[in-house]
Amino acid sequence: MNDVEANDARQTPGPSAKSKGPGMILVAVYALFSLSAGARALYQIHAKFDEAPVSFVLSGVAAAIYVYATISLARKGIGAYWSAVWAILIELVGVVAVGIFSYVRPDMFPLASVWSHFGSGYGYVPLVLPIIGLLWLYRNRPGRRAPSAS
Repeated sequence: MNDVEANDARQTPGPSAKSKGPGMILVAVYALFSLSAGARALYQIHAKFDEAPVSFVLSGVAAAIYVYATISLARKGIGAYWSAVWAILIELVGVVAVGIFSYVRPDMFPLASVWSHFGSGYGYVPLVLPIIGLLWLYRNRPGRRAPSAS
């Protein structure tokens, strides 16, 4: 391996960051939330839309963001990295905003959405997940020096 290749290997986390350990778990949790939120939103919109349209549309938006974040986290490259960062930032802003709004205007949330009350219906995982996701992305950002093997 020449000096340029060795420097590049230390500069980027490489493909193993997303296919092992915490990266793989993070992608799996996002995939699970994509399915969970998506199934919930589809059922609610189809069967009970008139009961709480704001909640159910927000559950659909949450599901779409989880799907996009899952795909972005699973892909390689700088574009996928930044897509994941933006998706998870939007997710964090959404869960905080909807969480606050669901307490301020409970009349608009007669039935819960994925993000209402900061994700209390999901054990607050919707609030904690984007924080963990952003921390993981920060630790595995492109250009970050990997720990030296020597």
